[in-house]
Amino acid sequence: MRAWARHGRQLGPVLAAAGLAACAVGPDYRRPEAPNAEAYAPKPIADTTAGAAVTAGDPQHFQMGRDIPFAWWTMFQSPKLDALVEAALKNNPTITAAQAALRQAQENTAAQRGYFYPNVSASFTPERQELAGNVGGNSPGIQGNGSTISTYQNPGGPAPFNGPVYFNFFTSQLALSYTPDVFGANRRQVESLKAQEESLRYEMEATYITLVDNVVGAAIQEASLEEQVRATQTFIDDNSKAVDILHNQFKLGYAMGIDVATQEAALAQAQAMLPPLQKQLEQTHDLIRALVGKLPNEDVDATFEFASLHLPQDLPVSLPSKLVNQRPDVRAAEEQMHSASAQVGVAIAARLPQFTLSGAIGGTASKADQMFADGGPFWNIIGNVSQPIFDGNNLLHKERAARQALVQAQAQYRSTVISAFQNVADTLHAIQSDGDVLAASANAEAAARKARDLSRRQYQLGYVNYLTLLAVEEAYQQAVVTLVQAQGSRYTDTAALFQALGGGWWNRTEIASVAAP
Repeated sequence: MRAWARHGRQLGPVLAAAGLAACAVGPDYRRPEAPNAEAYAPKPIADTTAGAAVTAGDPQHFQMGRDIPFAWWTMFQSPKLDALVEAALKNNPTITAAQAALRQAQENTAAQRGYFYPNVSASFTPERQELAGNVGGNSPGIQGNGSTISTYQNPGGPAPFNGPVYFNFFTSQLALSYTPDVFGANRRQVESLKAQEESLRYEMEATYITLVDNVVGAAIQEASLEEQVRATQTFIDDNSKAVDILHNQFKLGYAMGIDVATQEAALAQAQAMLPPLQKQLEQTHDLIRALVGKLPNEDVDATFEFASLHLPQDLPVSLPSKLVNQRPDVRAAEEQMHSASAQVGVAIAARLPQFTLSGAIGGTASKADQMFADGGPFWNIIGNVSQPIFDGNNLLHKERAARQALVQAQAQYRSTVISAFQNVADTLHAIQSDGDVLAASANAEAAARKARDLSRRQYQLGYVNYLTLLAVEEAYQQAVVTLVQAQGSRYTDTAALFQALGGGWWNRTEIASVAAP
């Protein structure tokens, strides 16, 4: 082993020189500059929305430049919603899958870094052989125990048959191989894998944000459907009472058959509206169970109504210049572009000379304790340089393909940035429109309710017929449903704004992606 240490010291400067002389070919990645955008629309968006004196009717205010909290769902001030989101983040398998994908990428990056170091291996090969004993000519005599005894001569005659011969042979070796990263192929490969790792990190953040938005959206949808089912059931009950009254009046001769038939048709129409709403409500319950990692037969103790949800009035809106740093999909697309840039360097390095160094030291003998005695040790140091000369332009086309992959990644990044800005702009306009729609719907519901009350009194006094009252009742029912839908849209688009602005992942205190299972 002293010989190995001596020759290892001779080989060390060679390896160090190779490492110092190395360079990384290919383009050096530079982050793209943020888009020169000062606003989310050509014309300034009003910083206050319309409001109405109903549930979820408070005006909302956009606060430009304010940061977004990670736990933005707590702004709805619903303990049930907070518990539901916490359960989803803890139990939904998509989170576990995203974390595992990130850890896998981290391990792949660490594995690739291993190519920066020499590969050292040790081997020990014990060998026992049997040789035929009918050898002729000048041959050493070998005893059955494997030791040489003498040399005999048998000129001109057949060799005597001595029987099989056995012997042992032992070889131990410590081998080293090293590929200097002269042109940076491995460094570019590590750079590419690290970028893919970061891309998966941002995809994991997007998984968090999407899951939370889905949970909040499902809770809002449940509240909306509960309100619609309740309003429809009330309408059905009113129509059922009207049918009973008309049947009694018809028996007494105070109502005509056409009135009874018309009311029965209205009742059937109202009853037909209920099953689709109930189906959507049950499917929403199933969705909530799935989001928190439960099976359909496992109940979730959470029922939502608009009265239990507070509409956030102050809405933080990030500056456009910060959006590209906050959107995880944009950051993931950027890292994909970084990975593609590094792959260009990998393809270029493959066309350049490849250097390898290898060495070995060991011993061999017929007895194990004599492998490192005099005459037994051996060593070697081998260097090799290879250069592709003709490969049918395989490596050339691979380099060109890598460059086109970079162009594709750059275009996809720009497309993702544009979509991100569009998403925020659409959501801001939706929230503004939701305020106007809610105000109009509230006014329409109030007017329809007033018309219904007046028509009921007029019908009781005999000033209008029943068909007129029925038309007014149907108009009021539609106004109630429209108002409920407008309230749901306001909650939903408010949650969508937090997602569109990045979800505040950069403000999360715990880093769930680091701890291994």
